Amino acid sequence: MYESFSRKSCVDYGWSQGIGEAIAQAFSHHEVRVVIADRDQQAGKECEQWLHSKGGEATFLYCDVADADSIQSLINRVIDRYQRLDFLINNAGVSRFKPMSELSVAEFDEVFSINLRSAFVAAKFAAPYLREQQGSIINIASTRALMSEPNSETYAASKGGLVALTHALAVSLGPKVRVNAISPGWIEVRDWQKSSEREEVHHSEADRSQHPVGRVGTPEDVGRAAIFLCSGESGFITGQNLVIDGGMTVKMIYED
Repeated sequence: MYESFSRKSCVDYGWSQGIGEAIAQAFSHHEVRVVIADRDQQAGKECEQWLHSKGGEATFLYCDVADADSIQSLINRVIDRYQRLDFLINNAGVSRFKPMSELSVAEFDEVFSINLRSAFVAAKFAAPYLREQQGSIINIASTRALMSEPNSETYAASKGGLVALTHALAVSLGPKVRVNAISPGWIEVRDWQKSSEREEVHHSEADRSQHPVGRVGTPEDVGRAAIFLCSGESGFITGQNLVIDGGMTVKMIYED
């Protein structure tokens, strides 16, 4: 059983649907006061209301993850509200899967700004408060930091940079602050979207069997890992990248 997280505060930053929503739920379940930060106001308010319905303490705050001033303002508002910050979850992410001949430099820069630069900026402004509480940062990366499909250069590079940023921050912010990354594999999020985009999900046997655990991942799988990495049970773990993919990246696949 984890130690009490009651009255601690967490910024779940960058996405209030899918994995981000599940992480918010996991922390709220452990009585953490959760701030959901996103620029999608419909999704953010729905997540806030949903956590309230489950008895959690949650607040949605608008934040443009591509704007450093907006991120700094977010951290300041959290401190004004709770006078402390214990956990920072950097979960912002967009993708542009295009051939290099069609991908513009502006699109490449946009992905890096949201996926990678925002995590550095959030950590920079949150660090003084996290040090006071001996807190934790979790960066949500991806197995695409470790392997690729065609036309994924900008997303793979930004997530690979996030893994590298994780171990750099762990060294710079230790011993007061621990910093780890989670690299999800195939996590089914279509049924964890805002109400206007939610879909019913069905997976084929082929979908399930390509994972050694026999199923596709769920957002809750990542939420549970985030709780572990922020708890005292993981107190000797920092600078690491925890791959959560049902074993998919270690399974060798040969064509017949």
